[in-house]
Amino acid sequence: SCGFYKHKARDIVLACQMLLNTYGGKVPDTMEELLKIPGVGRKTANLLLGDLYGTPGSVVCDTHCIRVCGRLGLSHGKDPEKVERQLRAILPPEESSDFCHRIVLFGRDCCTARNPDCGHCPLVPYCKAFNPEA
Repeated sequence: SCGFYKHKARDIVLACQMLLNTYGGKVPDTMEELLKIPGVGRKTANLLLGDLYGTPGSVVCDTHCIRVCGRLGLSHGKDPEKVERQLRAILPPEESSDFCHRIVLFGRDCCTARNPDCGHCPLVPYCKAFNPEA
């Protein structure tokens, strides 16, 4: 165990205190303000903006999204901020949050890191990992 749970517990307490003391118990609705909260990074901030506030253009880049989008040729590289920018440039803003949620679920279920289920994948014709010519 690396002890990350200690940091998470500390950040949860600090985040709650900040939400109460600085924001009057209301979750901020801007990326800039969300990133000031302990333990909140771009992924969490985008998730909150998209799900809580319905902010168009919210792109949640986790490991599943990065992997699947890379295999489909929608993004390049593994840096979450770079992939976020690449996806934001091509996704319709009003659909970006839903797209990311679906891609994450697809990555967990079918397009897994170690043993992707390519035999049952509806995206095989578009997959550069399965078919480099795609």
